[in-house]
Amino acid sequence: MNTRNSILALLFALTGLYSCKNNDEVFPVTGVAFFNVVNVSTDTLNFYLNGTRQNNTSSLYPGGQSLYLTVPDGQQNYQFKKAGGFNVLFSVPLNLKDSTNTSLYIYGETTGQAFITNDVLLRYTAHPDTTQIRFVNISPDAGTLNVTVGDTLSFMSQAFKSSTAFALIGGGQKEVKVTQAGVATLLKDTTIAFQPGFIYTLFTKGLLNGKGNAAFGVGVAINATATN
Repeated sequence: MNTRNSILALLFALTGLYSCKNNDEVFPVTGVAFFNVVNVSTDTLNFYLNGTRQNNTSSLYPGGQSLYLTVPDGQQNYQFKKAGGFNVLFSVPLNLKDSTNTSLYIYGETTGQAFITNDVLLRYTAHPDTTQIRFVNISPDAGTLNVTVGDTLSFMSQAFKSSTAFALIGGGQKEVKVTQAGVATLLKDTTIAFQPGFIYTLFTKGLLNGKGNAAFGVGVAINATATN
């Protein structure tokens, strides 16, 4: 009987010790990152993290973007599926840092046809209505490009997958011209309205001889509005 009581006492003591230790455990705090997907492929896509779809408001149509979504920081595997499909088209492993902004650009159906930019978004309080624009070349066969925006802003000799820094310009309607570096032939000449106070990514997309959604063109992604 004494042996039985001794064993029960020991079990109660161990249970109490574990309970106290468990209450003292420190669980790691998970940070958050801000993740924007820009889809310049010909597919309509959805993307998932740990089996949960992230772009819940709308699918990512060709030329569209998710805007910045809050995701866990650290190493994560982002899976992409065609809208309405069940099979994973491709995955992109990323290690996003806490409180940072990152954009992922997709121009095909494989992991190798996606790349990121680290987005440093600054506000200039002395000029709150100033528009900011950068340029990203997402055109696989267009070569190195020169881009002009209006009469005062130019991005020169930008290779495929390269990104410029954000540059300041007044808002409004701007003529955008794209040429290959060293060649006078105009690839694109269009007019785009840039809102005051917004931060934009201007990008080229598609193939020089592409058709439909694969045709060469320019697009705009919003990195920030005038109020956020």
